[in-house]
Amino acid sequence: MNKQETLEAQYSKILQEYINNQSEQALYAAQQFSRTALEKKVPPEEVINIQKSAMQQLMPDLSPEVWHSFDILLEVMTAYGFAFREHQSLLDTQKELKNEMEIASNVQDTLLGTSVPTVDGLEIGALSVPAKQMNGDYYHFVHDGDHSVNVAIADVIGKGIPAALCMSMIKYAMDSLPEYRKDPSAVLESLNRVVEQNIDDSMFITMFYGMYELRSNILHFASAGHEPGFFYRHKDKEFLDLEARGLLLGVDKNAKYKRYEQAVEIGDMVILMSDGVTECRTDEGFIERETLISYINEYIELPPQEIVNKIFRDLERLQHFQLRDDFTIIILKRTK
Repeated sequence: MNKQETLEAQYSKILQEYINNQSEQALYAAQQFSRTALEKKVPPEEVINIQKSAMQQLMPDLSPEVWHSFDILLEVMTAYGFAFREHQSLLDTQKELKNEMEIASNVQDTLLGTSVPTVDGLEIGALSVPAKQMNGDYYHFVHDGDHSVNVAIADVIGKGIPAALCMSMIKYAMDSLPEYRKDPSAVLESLNRVVEQNIDDSMFITMFYGMYELRSNILHFASAGHEPGFFYRHKDKEFLDLEARGLLLGVDKNAKYKRYEQAVEIGDMVILMSDGVTECRTDEGFIERETLISYINEYIELPPQEIVNKIFRDLERLQHFQLRDDFTIIILKRTK
């Protein structure tokens, strides 16, 4: 008995049982038959043929009108079957792409992974959460012994795999330029040339690069169009914008970047972020910077890592747990 005959025999038995008794057992058997048909990839129109064949065996004396109705149903289900098979093909392709994205995401985590340094006198908190599977944000630390802690935060204008590939390029370009790490403006100028030569004209990158000198407690920094951070002055209990001007990476290969300085006293904090933080979208629109400051201020006495974790949870809740953009926030706090 071939596959078709086996299915017809199973279905005929189920149908006869239900016609005779209308039992729950027969309905359950019908559900099981449906699963079997799906596993064997039996198209919908073939199920109609099985129904028609079973009815001819069980009720050969049905009126011609009933048999004609099966012909109409068969035509309907033939067209449906084509759409069904196309849908199944799309689902299979989607599953393959999802698996590939998961692999790519794991590779990205490995390639772009960085550890938050442990530094005497400086507490650091950092958190980066992608809105989708791939992250268009990037942050990186370099701890230069007792001399400095360098921090970079970048954001590709775009999402998904292209943005992730750009971030991989930025990471390896930074690794190849260790001699420039003590000069934030030179770092950005070097990276800008790399980006301008290697990415599509429609893509741009914002970036903040800072070097915190551990002996003088001065933050030297430069920005390539990146979201302004905050500077929290502990003495006055006030937040200031950490302003720095500079052209986005990839716009003009000859762009120059100004170097800025900020003295950091005990208790002061440097707060860096991507626009996924400051442009958090709610039902009423984007949150104001003053609103974000109020969230930070609520946890100001906590360690930096706890602050960034709690801010993320608050803003995630504000967006009904649906991030609309990649979220990255970094806090550096001088403790002595």
